[in-house]
Parts: sequence; C-alpha cells; structure tokens
Amino acid sequence: MTATTNTASSTKTAYRVLNPATGEVVEEFPTATDADIQDALAAAQEAFQSWKDVPITERAKVVSRIAELFTERADELAAIITEEMGKPIGESKDEAEFCTDIFSYFATEGPSLAADQEIKAIGGGRAMIQKLPVGPLLGIMPWNYPYYQVARFAAPNLMLGNTIVLKHAENCPKSALAIQKIMDDAGLPKGAYVNVFATHDQVAEIIADPRIQGVSLTGSERAGSAIGEIAGRNLKKAVLELGGSDPYVVLDSADIKAAAAQAWDTRMENTGQACNSNKRMIVMEDIYDDFVAELTERAKNMKPGNPAEGAENTFGPLSSRAAAEGLAEQLKDAVNKGATVHAGGKLVDGPGSYLAPTVLTGVTKEMRAYKEELFGPVAVVYKVSSDEEAIALANDTDYGLGGAVFSTDEERARRIAQRLEVGMANVNGVGEGADIPFGGVKRSGFGRELGPLGMDEFVNKRLFYIAD
Repeated sequence: MTATTNTASSTKTAYRVLNPATGEVVEEFPTATDADIQDALAAAQEAFQSWKDVPITERAKVVSRIAELFTERADELAAIITEEMGKPIGESKDEAEFCTDIFSYFATEGPSLAADQEIKAIGGGRAMIQKLPVGPLLGIMPWNYPYYQVARFAAPNLMLGNTIVLKHAENCPKSALAIQKIMDDAGLPKGAYVNVFATHDQVAEIIADPRIQGVSLTGSERAGSAIGEIAGRNLKKAVLELGGSDPYVVLDSADIKAAAAQAWDTRMENTGQACNSNKRMIVMEDIYDDFVAELTERAKNMKPGNPAEGAENTFGPLSSRAAAEGLAEQLKDAVNKGATVHAGGKLVDGPGSYLAPTVLTGVTKEMRAYKEELFGPVAVVYKVSSDEEAIALANDTDYGLGGAVFSTDEERARRIAQRLEVGMANVNGVGEGADIPFGGVKRSGFGRELGPLGMDEFVNKRLFYIAD
C-alpha cells in the first residue's frame, strides 16, 4: 500500500531501492499517509471478522497456494532482492523457494498444531485448551532475508486466522510489493495481509491502536528495545528476534581443512549478514593454526563480483555503504587494540558496498569486536585449550541466539552444547528448516518462530471447560 494523497507525510521518501553493488538509486516510493495507515488498520480488522471463521482446512488451501506462488515466481523474486540488498542470485532464489517450504509446512501441519488439546480435569468434568486467533498483528521485517523473514511470521498466523499489517525495511519496497501481490493472487481476503510503507512514528501509532493485538519484529537489538518498550506500554504481546553472536565451537576434526571450509561457507552465507551466523569460531589450540590458515586461504581467493551473476569465489556487497563502513570501523578498532587481520578487512574502492571477506584473530575484551555483533563477512577465531574455556568463552556474550559444537566424539560435543546459553543448541551441524523452531534468549530477544512453536505465540490459549 502506497500513499496517493498530497500531504506532508506522503512527500517524504524513505522507501527506495539503492543497488548496493553500484550505489545507484533505482526507484523511490513515498511513505504512507496517516489516512493510508487508518485504511490498512480498518481493512485488517474487517478481514479478521470473516477470516477467523473460515475453517482452518479452507485457510490451508489459500496458504498452500501462497507456497506454490513463491516457487512459481522464484526467478522474478530473486532478481528483486539481489538488486535491493545485494544477495547473490543463487541464494536469492533459494530464499524464495524456502518460503514455499514454510507456507507448505504450516498449511499441512497447521490443522493438527491448532487442534484442541484435552487436559486432565482432576476435579471432574472435561477441560481442553483451544488455540484461537487474536486479531490483526503488526509485522516489522528486516532487509537481510526479505522473503523468508516475512514467511516465518505470516504463514502460521494466517493459518491461525489472524490478519497481518506488514511494515518492511525501507530498502526493500519492491520485494514488499511482490509479497503483497502473491498474497492477493493466492486468494487471501482483502485486508488479511496489508503492506504499509510506514514511518517510524506511524509504527508507534499502529502498535498503540486497539485493533492491533500483537507485534513481531526481526531486527537489531536497538530496534527491539524500542519496539518492546512501545508494545509493553500498550500491553501488546511482542515477539522479538534480535541480534546474535553465535559461538561455533570446533573441538577436533578428522579433516581440519574440510571443517574450516564448512565454517567459512557458513559464515559467508548472505555475505555474513545473518542473525544466527557463526560469528565467533572457538577452536582448540592443537588444530587452531591449521584452521586459521585454511580460512585465510579461502578469504584471499575471493574477489568482488556482481551478485546478479553469482560467479564462484566472488563476494557480493553488504546491504549499504553505511553498513560496510560501520563494519570497517569495528575492524579498525580491533586492529588498533592489537588484533590481527590475516586476510581482507578493507573496503573495496568504488561506489558499491563491498568489504573484503576477513579473518580476524587476537580479539580481546577491550575491543568492540568482542561484544558487538559483526554483521558481515568477518570470521573471528578464538584459540582455547580446554572444554571449560570453550564453554566460558561461548557464553561470555549478551546475545543468546544459537550455537554449535563440533567433534568426532559426539558425546563430548553433546555435553558442551547442553551448557550453551542459547535458544538453539546444535551438535555437529545446524538444524534449519520450516519444521525447526527459531529464536533466542538474553538480548537476542524472546519468542519462537517456525516449527510447532511458531503457532504458539499470537494465539488465545483458551480454556474450554464442560462440567459433568
């Protein structure tokens, strides 16, 4: 939904496509007027009155069609986000198709996940827990996974019978409109999913509006604090998926080069711009040198490339020049305080948002890189000499999204993974998929998306009791 009336707010252009590979502004979109926002809220509330009463098996048919359209339009969708935020084209297409998996999962599993659950009534009678929709919800989504982030919020809530007002990132207007078209073409009732190019002030007003029953944000810790405060003040349920600085503990390996290659490929996915990326590699001292050497070799072999081509051994831009420059400042701070850059670490000359993939060691507590999230292609590697040291370092962070432990001794890895202070602990791999819950603890936020827990957040878990 875009503004059409001539008001002061409609002339302010915050939403635009700026190709991070070239620095070129491709297209601009006006923000919504206050009247547009009111229309969106009214439409979402009106749609809820009918959508909630549609049998869940019938809602599933619409959600299944949404799933199909993401794959049918995968090439078109991929081209949009590669231009908007610089994701390599192959990864962009994979993201669009992953949305098919997410919508399909909830369309298939949703009816059973939302089914009434009978509980024991010790005092007699019959008691059950019902999962009922709560009403219109606000979703505030980020730029790093423009389709996937929306899918994991929208799919379970549309299945439940909730309706959605969606505020996407300012640099993703074309993908936001492409999602809206999919929702419309799949047969959702008008107002069941409404995209708004809202300003930050309008977001606060939307959360405060009595028609909105909850808000889900995926974004930075700073954004989460602001949205959480507004939601709390207005007594609205919030789900916050925020930053991460996930530990990736490598205890030993039968093939150190292969282990380092896996760690590197994981870190470079989406040019390092993933909340649950392995931002802190914690490696045992007996394999540390070989591990770092392999990472360094791989970093040195990468060259800047056009993300629309996705050539092998190339890296794409970060989402913006400001993001690249901010990451460069974090690296500069680390180096000035004694850290070592083994490869990369420099901005690439030109108008694009490229920063060379980096291997960084010797990070200490005095450096920004120790406590702050490094959102980009930087592999930070720490050396440890014992399991206890690895655990202490892994947990020495304000974040608690995910973590992984690797070892040829699975039981040893399991013992360490059990002690990680995270929302997602993994052994010898990372569990991902539409059926795998996602979320964190500490300053990584609260609430869960995907899997069976994805239908447990914005729902009225109503007791339904029948006396004998």
